[in-house]
Amino acid sequence: MSPHDSMTEPSLSESLERARAFVDPLLEAAIDRLPAPPARLAEAMRYSLLAPGKRLRPALVLWASQACGGSWESAGPCAAAVEMIHAYSLVHDDLPAMDDDDLRRGRPTCHRQFDEATAILCGDALQPLAFETLASGLPPAIAARACLVLAQAAGASALVGGQAEDLAAERQAGWGEHEEPAMLLERIHARKTGALFHASLHLGGLAAGATSGQLATLEAYGRGFGLAFQIADDLLDAEGSEEATGKRVGKDVGRGKLTFPSLHGIVASRERAIRLAEEAAAAAGQLGAGGRDLSLLAHWIVHRDH
Repeated sequence: MSPHDSMTEPSLSESLERARAFVDPLLEAAIDRLPAPPARLAEAMRYSLLAPGKRLRPALVLWASQACGGSWESAGPCAAAVEMIHAYSLVHDDLPAMDDDDLRRGRPTCHRQFDEATAILCGDALQPLAFETLASGLPPAIAARACLVLAQAAGASALVGGQAEDLAAERQAGWGEHEEPAMLLERIHARKTGALFHASLHLGGLAAGATSGQLATLEAYGRGFGLAFQIADDLLDAEGSEEATGKRVGKDVGRGKLTFPSLHGIVASRERAIRLAEEAAAAAGQLGAGGRDLSLLAHWIVHRDH
């Protein structure tokens, strides 16, 4: 029996905690299995990968698999791999040359806790560990497709490209008179944040042997959820507290970042996020009872304070 089968109708917070309790041992075991890595590097990897957090992306993998009739156990390697890519991206995004953050999840960022070189190497090591986890933990045919999905989501046309455009927009080097800022903003969010959410859902579906129709429904959910999440994140930076979010707030305005509140205002941004969340919840409803946690998450994501 999977952890999600042991009780009926848990709250969203309980479901998230179960997902975290399921995936964290997988993450820890993956580092423990590494053959004699340098001690400081392994410590930085453990520090970054097991940092306190909601584990939203692994939860999406597990819940997508569940909604498509699969098990958490079969989706476990996918859940672990997507969190490794997410953790690597945060370590690199926090670097002084990128977003220059010194607080992440209520703790010093990796380069502050260790040093910049170690942080770069930590991210470099977490990325291939994700693909090793997929290749060694899934049946070969599924592993090949899963590696492709995650590689595309993490690459130059998606996550990395989104960060590049985000930095260019901040420096006003890639937008302005040549492109409508609103279009650029949505593309940045789709690449930098949305692509990994899409991959999480797709990976869960693949692990469950989902039908093409189920995968299309998961994709529809991801479109609404991914943008709603990022708008809510922008709102938290504008209105949230450092204590609740576990990271610096107000930094987007200070750095001149292109965000939904700066472009559209607080009220319009919140209204857009709520509409998108409703669209995502409606898509989750098409998956039947198995989509319950996905639906609850979509509604919660726009009202969260962290």
